[in-house]
Amino acid sequence: MIDISSITGSRGRMLPAFVLLFCLLLPGCDRQEGGGPPGRSEPEPEYQGTIIAVGDSLTAGLGIAEQDSWPALLVRKLEGDGYNWQVVNAGISGETSSGALGRIKWIAAQQPDVVILETGANDGLRGIPPSVIKQNIGRAVQQLKEADITVVLAGMQMVQNLGPDYTREFAEIYPAVAGEQGVIFIPFLLQGVAGEPALNQSDTIHPNEDGHKIIAETIYPYVLQAITARGKSN
Repeated sequence: MIDISSITGSRGRMLPAFVLLFCLLLPGCDRQEGGGPPGRSEPEPEYQGTIIAVGDSLTAGLGIAEQDSWPALLVRKLEGDGYNWQVVNAGISGETSSGALGRIKWIAAQQPDVVILETGANDGLRGIPPSVIKQNIGRAVQQLKEADITVVLAGMQMVQNLGPDYTREFAEIYPAVAGEQGVIFIPFLLQGVAGEPALNQSDTIHPNEDGHKIIAETIYPYVLQAITARGKSN
């Protein structure tokens, strides 16, 4: 079972831990009305599998309501097609590839079936050498694979302000890692969203609600590919 409540920045479909703790502290909270025997708690949903979305603010849904972020939209798309899969949003705003790598072992320890890995954009904005970014992402993917987790790697592209060489080298990171590691690859997470004012917030970087809808559509076929790879269909 995944301990969703302890994932920093995660969002899962369950009661917050503090609500459960408060209930346990109340006398008779675990009993039925009238002082009868302890009532049975509602069983947790029997999920067919679990997906953890690991990423930065693009995954966390900075600036929008959590139900409008692409991981939440992904849940609804899966449910609509008969897939009862749990999706945990483990996005952390501002995280770099080194930060993602630093928590990958813990993510792997939760034993998800699939991890969608979206990271590196903040590295690019800071001008971190592409070789360092590639090494971090490659190590993260390798650790997930060693834990028998199906990886969906989301590709990113960088703005032009650091020069054409950096932009090209950054873009080459993701297909190179995907090819070397043999994982499912989304060429560009923000396809059709990046650079579109109507699909982004006022900072021009973070997608708005409509932008997240398009991201969910972009990701969806690759997630279905990952589910098929796990041998767990609807």
